[in-house]
Amino acid sequence: MPSTPTTGGTMTKYRWKICGLLFFATTINYLDRQVLSLTWKDYLVPEFHWTDSDYGTITALFSIFYAVSMLFAGKFVDWLDTKKGFLWAIGIWSAGACIHAFCGIATSGILTGKWLVGFEGAKDALGAFDKAALITSTSVSLFIFARFVLALGEAGNFPAAIKTTAEYFPKKDRALSTSIFNAGATVGALAAPVTIPFIAKAWGWEMAFIIIGAVGFVWMGFWTVMYKKPEVHPKVNAEELTYIQQDMAADAAIQQSPENAQKKVSFSDCFRYKQTWAFVFGKFMTDGVWWFYLFWTPAYLKDIYKMDGTQSALPLFVLYMITLFSIIGGWLPTYFVEKKGMNPYDGRMKAMLIFAFFPLLALLAQPLGRYSPWLPVIIIGIAGAAHQSWSANIFSTVGDMFPKKAIATITGIGGMAGGIGSFLINKGSGVLFEHAGSTQMQFASFTGKEAGYFIIFSICAVAYLIGWIVMKTLVPKYKPITDL
Repeated sequence: MPSTPTTGGTMTKYRWKICGLLFFATTINYLDRQVLSLTWKDYLVPEFHWTDSDYGTITALFSIFYAVSMLFAGKFVDWLDTKKGFLWAIGIWSAGACIHAFCGIATSGILTGKWLVGFEGAKDALGAFDKAALITSTSVSLFIFARFVLALGEAGNFPAAIKTTAEYFPKKDRALSTSIFNAGATVGALAAPVTIPFIAKAWGWEMAFIIIGAVGFVWMGFWTVMYKKPEVHPKVNAEELTYIQQDMAADAAIQQSPENAQKKVSFSDCFRYKQTWAFVFGKFMTDGVWWFYLFWTPAYLKDIYKMDGTQSALPLFVLYMITLFSIIGGWLPTYFVEKKGMNPYDGRMKAMLIFAFFPLLALLAQPLGRYSPWLPVIIIGIAGAAHQSWSANIFSTVGDMFPKKAIATITGIGGMAGGIGSFLINKGSGVLFEHAGSTQMQFASFTGKEAGYFIIFSICAVAYLIGWIVMKTLVPKYKPITDL
């Protein structure tokens, strides 16, 4: 029998503990995603003979796996509901993270027949194997499989988290709660360079994948114990439940007519609305920018400034410290709503326009890098903070305009679009950097890989303004969905 929320004079704040769980899940998500980018140049290139194009292929296919998985992850979370959906998601991606560690053993086993040799034995066997091309192709294929499992699970994080914030927060607080849990992406990226390279240096790159991957299994225990729907949670009192559900009457009036309340949400239904296309285009244009910074910045510091993993730890730490300013992304639309009287959608769009101008600084990253590597590091950090601020608000537009039963599905569709954009920029970057380096390509005043990075930085700089203009054109005014 469901428990009844307790009654007390002072409102409980249990919703923020749930937000904290979402924050740690997102932190783990990004830590698992970063292990490869922080180990491939120093450890995997010597062992498996990878090129920039090989790495670009792996990261690009991860993006496309993630994109397709996001399409179904949203419906999966809506069908299975929040608690079980999140457990399945983080369980699968944590297993996928650990699988990476065994790709060296599997490569050795496939090529030399030596399986039960351990991590070091696999390195010795591959060192004696004289066909580098086979080592490269086999290891790339195995890492692609590991990234597939990782992507399959990680795709569930944001649909489940956005659905949870819609359950535990009123509309006016959702951008703030989303920006807080979304800051886990920054903290994960922040923790990665000061942990992963040192774990890899001390115990091998394989243990970096295993240790970081295992953290997700610990989180699952906390989620199992702490999460219940707010209306049946014994630690949510009546006052807090009333606060959480303050939009319920309006939502019921405009979104939950009796004939629609039990209606199943299909993909074809979702694509009938301009609101869906606005969200999809915004994600397509901007998600790849963040993933480029995430996957390629360590390689950028290695290629252009000759920093290895431990040397780049401090610059990367500072870079992601700067992105923590993205918490402003959740506060600013709340200010517009409460102080300026805007509706949540208009407040978010105004905030997103402001954030769309900051990435333009990326146009200066490569030119100023000639004076000091710290200047592009700071600029990328500012651009990353702008992205995370943008991201918190674009996610929240889904809760503003769609009924709760469709939120995870719409989030998944947008995530798919973001994954496709990420595929294009990651694969394109790998091919471009390899071509630019081998041909000493010239562009503007840059030569070789510097020219390649300048081109990609320029694309990243303008992506947000293009995304905002199209979104605003499709949905110029707040218009909630009433017939889904």
